[in-house]
Amino acid sequence: MRAVEGDCVVVIEDDDGIRELIGAVLSQLGLEVIAVSNGLDGVAQVEARHPVLVTVDVTMPGIDGFETAKRIRAISNAYIIMLTARDEEIDALQGLGAGADDYVLKPFRSRELRARAEAMLRRPRVVERPVTGSIEVSFEGTADEAPPAERPSTGSGVLRHNGVVLNSDTHIVERDGDELDLTRSEFELLQALLTSGRSVRSKDELARLLRGDGYVLNPYVGDADRRGVEVHIGNLRKKLADNATSPYLIETVRGVGYRLAARRDRG
Repeated sequence: MRAVEGDCVVVIEDDDGIRELIGAVLSQLGLEVIAVSNGLDGVAQVEARHPVLVTVDVTMPGIDGFETAKRIRAISNAYIIMLTARDEEIDALQGLGAGADDYVLKPFRSRELRARAEAMLRRPRVVERPVTGSIEVSFEGTADEAPPAERPSTGSGVLRHNGVVLNSDTHIVERDGDELDLTRSEFELLQALLTSGRSVRSKDELARLLRGDGYVLNPYVGDADRRGVEVHIGNLRKKLADNATSPYLIETVRGVGYRLAARRDRG
């Protein structure tokens, strides 16, 4: 796979050897590599260069990787991969909560990092201009209607349910006419649930979806992966103002996963 010409990646890593290794791996994908040694310089490069992907080390001098990811997420929708030597589940969850899309434990295998980056780059890119002629798909039928579960389409289409509108062409999500600022992972989870309707999507399935179709090195889904999905869903619910105890959009199916809530008249 080769990236679109002009795409770049910002590598934020304070260790010289690891920084060079990450740069060498990601340059194999056709990405221009901008490498820096601290979070502040990394945020500045993200703002100046608009990369498609950013890797962030957790432990750095100055601002740490969690704060760096938060600042990057505030100005960019680039994919963020956190790299950490800490294998505690709470660190992975904190990284996802800061806006990261994935995390990799150090020491890592070069092919694993490349596979995760490739999987992300296969996902739909944000379209900068509106696309006309999209096909509207509405799931606002009866509460018992359940469209067949399938991976979300990357083609034209507008998905609607209970006041939420997702446009897969423009990557814009609106709630009652107000545009929402979602991360790419949040967008893809919402798209998957809207596409599936009342059919349940398991946490394992959603975790694999976030990894991308090309992720084949480790099909196993662990507790940390499932908790990561829960964190993304929690953040998504906050942005949608969706109450987990009385949801209008995302319904939890205990012990299984999530599905679209039944159609309701929200006035």
